[in-house]
Amino acid sequence: GEDYEADEKKRTVGVLEGGIEKVEDYLGIQNLYESANTPLIGFLNNAIKAKELFKRDKDYVILDGEVLIVDEHTGRILAGRRYNEGMHQAIEAKEAVEIKAENQTLATVTLQNYFRMYAKLSGMTGTAETEAAEFMGTYKLGVVAIPTNRDMTRLDQSDLVFKNEKVKFDAVVKDIAERHEKGQPVLVGTTSVEKSEYLSGLLGKEGIRHEVLNAKNHAREAAIVAQAGRKDAVTVATNMAGRGTDIMLGGNAEFTAVAELAKRGLDPEENSDEYEAAWPAALEAAKQSVKDEHEEVLDLGGLYVLGTERHESRRIDNQLRGRSGRQGDPGESRFYLSLTDDLMRLFNSGAAERLMNSSVPDDVALESKLVSRAIASAQGQVEGRNAEQRKNVLKYDDVLNRQREAIYGDRRRILEGDDLHEKVQFFVEDTIVALIDSATAEGNGDDWDYTQLWTNLKTLYPVSVTAEEIIDEAGGKSRLTVEFLKEELLSDARVVYQTREETIGSESMRELERRVVLSVIGRKWQEHLYEMDYLKEGIGLRAMAQRDPLVEYQREGFTMFQSMMEAIREESVGFLFNLEVEVTPAQDVVVADAAGGHTEHVEPQIHAAGLEAPEKPAQLQYTAPGEDGATQTRVEARSSSRSGNPAKAAAQDATKRPAKKKRR
Repeated sequence: GEDYEADEKKRTVGVLEGGIEKVEDYLGIQNLYESANTPLIGFLNNAIKAKELFKRDKDYVILDGEVLIVDEHTGRILAGRRYNEGMHQAIEAKEAVEIKAENQTLATVTLQNYFRMYAKLSGMTGTAETEAAEFMGTYKLGVVAIPTNRDMTRLDQSDLVFKNEKVKFDAVVKDIAERHEKGQPVLVGTTSVEKSEYLSGLLGKEGIRHEVLNAKNHAREAAIVAQAGRKDAVTVATNMAGRGTDIMLGGNAEFTAVAELAKRGLDPEENSDEYEAAWPAALEAAKQSVKDEHEEVLDLGGLYVLGTERHESRRIDNQLRGRSGRQGDPGESRFYLSLTDDLMRLFNSGAAERLMNSSVPDDVALESKLVSRAIASAQGQVEGRNAEQRKNVLKYDDVLNRQREAIYGDRRRILEGDDLHEKVQFFVEDTIVALIDSATAEGNGDDWDYTQLWTNLKTLYPVSVTAEEIIDEAGGKSRLTVEFLKEELLSDARVVYQTREETIGSESMRELERRVVLSVIGRKWQEHLYEMDYLKEGIGLRAMAQRDPLVEYQREGFTMFQSMMEAIREESVGFLFNLEVEVTPAQDVVVADAAGGHTEHVEPQIHAAGLEAPEKPAQLQYTAPGEDGATQTRVEARSSSRSGNPAKAAAQDATKRPAKKKRR
């Protein structure tokens, strides 16, 4: 429009002159680009991105008043993940839900550098060959193709291309109806929650019974996938069902048995004895039923996979196709496309448009090798762009990775119990010398500002010697040298430190040194990560001044790292000299046991504000991938129990987990 431009392909936005004037008038400011208004520019760009580039039910969903990110590759909700740099807050404002605070990054590492931490690295996937060059470039790993266990008999049909989305979906519904009428199971792959719900509505109008599997109803995933291979089954799914799922033709015996017992009014919780008694017979009957239905589905042609749109990555298309024709079973796949699909629209629709001229009716599909090549070219462009982005991210993270290794190496040595006394003495000397060098950089003893120097020193440690005493000892300001000043002040600091150690005890002092340095490193590293993020955000603009952004990032990042290390030394010294510490003396305590009791020696305990170790929680809550690959929130208590009833346990497993992967 006249106010801003949005580029969906590059996922960038730009505000035009007219838009800037409107914002300035609305906010009552003279110049949006004044330094005082810098945050407003970020807010404005995020607001436009939230409106134009981030689509509801595609990039994210709203569940229970919360914006949840959907993984574009897996179609699953990324629990606990939030966009950074204010983007998540902009989307929350757009959707009128509660706006939550920005997350503080405590630690960060790219997946590439995380994997490189392992001495040995290997992996297994069905779709690695298309990315063999990247595996070699990033990890120095070759890709070896393993032949299939049984010959693949799936029939992969050519793509059908339509002029617009409406006629495409009309053809999709017609194809599904024909397959459904003869009883062949159908798995329909869509690219987003929005498209899956749209197609579901069309199927509902035609009276075709079906299941929908997307990020909004992932709780029923196991049950839906378990029965997706049954006769007459129609399953509309996002990428969730496109990878890692084994759809068994004829259905899953355990789920079938559970459903049968539920029809009889039996429940593993309410009437467990009856349920357990009925379970073996129900399971045996279900196995026979599934076996018979399996043969029927094989005769009907196996599972039919229908894709409603090509994905940006060939791997995801191959994964969707791979749900059919597993272990030598028959199967069939086909993709239905339109010229308005994101891939065709954004990257390479020219070849198809030339063929889809006005003389071709809207409802006639195009099936051409030229179009297939155009699609492959478009996917190649996207994959090349994404690979370049990953490569670029890795280059920048390699800079941070060297800093990360240094910091975490120090932390590990402290946690493993290294004696820090010598290092702390170096901290003290280095910090005091830096203050003296700063105060004596210009002129001689007559010109130095002793008042300011002593003010700075007193914020670091309780100085016990005065400037006048040192000047007198040197024989006057004119005869005072920097070396003499350093020698006197360092000697004073050592005496004060020794006095503090005698007060609280050597053991307690060593423990205090470890705790203080560890605490300061953690806090300063978090601040450094935030500053490095901020640096990276704007470093690209250096290219306009004919400078290499990566070289600039390396140079400034190193300077910032040095500043952080200096701040760690200075803050650690300040805490060690000035922190109020309470020490519980060592003591012998009697501990009761079966023999009547024994004596244990308890080391002295130190207590200081900000350094107390947190109590062990009664339960641990965290997110982790489940057996099906979906992110789950788990809660682990100190003790847990599981039902000893085998039938009840099997029913619980069948209703909570996807079907076990079986090979025929």
